[in-house]
Amino acid sequence: MELTFLGTSSMVPTKERNVQSLLITYKDEGILLDCGEGTQRQMNIMGMNRNKITRILISHWHGDHVAGLIGLLMTIGNAKEGKKIHIYGPKDTKRHFQAMKDMCFFYEKLDIEIHELNPKGVEKFFENQDFELYAAHLEHSIPVLGFRFVEKDVYKISKEKMKKFGLKEGPMIGKLQREGKIVVKGETIKLEDIADLSIGKKLAFIFDTVICNNCYALAEDADVLVSEATYGSEHEEKAEAYKHMTVKQAALIANNSSAKKLILTHFSQRYKTTGALEEEARTYFPNSLCAYDFMKVKI
Repeated sequence: MELTFLGTSSMVPTKERNVQSLLITYKDEGILLDCGEGTQRQMNIMGMNRNKITRILISHWHGDHVAGLIGLLMTIGNAKEGKKIHIYGPKDTKRHFQAMKDMCFFYEKLDIEIHELNPKGVEKFFENQDFELYAAHLEHSIPVLGFRFVEKDVYKISKEKMKKFGLKEGPMIGKLQREGKIVVKGETIKLEDIADLSIGKKLAFIFDTVICNNCYALAEDADVLVSEATYGSEHEEKAEAYKHMTVKQAALIANNSSAKKLILTHFSQRYKTTGALEEEARTYFPNSLCAYDFMKVKI
């Protein structure tokens, strides 16, 4: 699993930072979180295949988080006509997306399915055999969602443990993985007898919000928390007025939620560099770092 930061600025792009976008790559899935203006160009620069995107999670419908959506979808459609893309977002996502299509000649080459989310607390909205996706309402000037990615725990077969039971790779092991147990010479062997449990990773994403209860709920025990930190603490009043968070507030969420790692993003254009912001964050949560455009993080 890998995170790629395609844009780490807040509303205004800078020479060094594009507006908000982040890609999770996991097995055959490409999950894009927000799609600010220029997102597909950022992917071009990195040599990333845009056609691998399978799901797009929209935190909210401010322009700096969605303005690149139509161009990206048209490009994917030209290359992969008929490809299925799922788009998830808050209430009125269908209406906003239709308005985007109406403002230009949008060629319907993709099979796009829109899902409007209205979670009660932290609520699951997607699940497959590998992972689950959750959403929760946050508090901004318009409806906004935070997200949580939870990889499922899996048992990994141990060859040493297999030997203890006299087992070899083959159909019996496949049956054991499917059914959880098998009977060999009258003895019941359970999957956990010959396998080690690999605990799945948990990722949390908090964009454009003031501190609220769901920030903590999303971040609980996260292996990686990605959080907006638009301002340093010297601009706390400005952060509150525009319904954003400071670096200190994001770090305290990580600290109080038992997160393991904090990555800060969505910085105001006023910060030409982020060294001071990172130093401040580490005062409250040592395992903090500031994201930068094109940064990759292996999980």
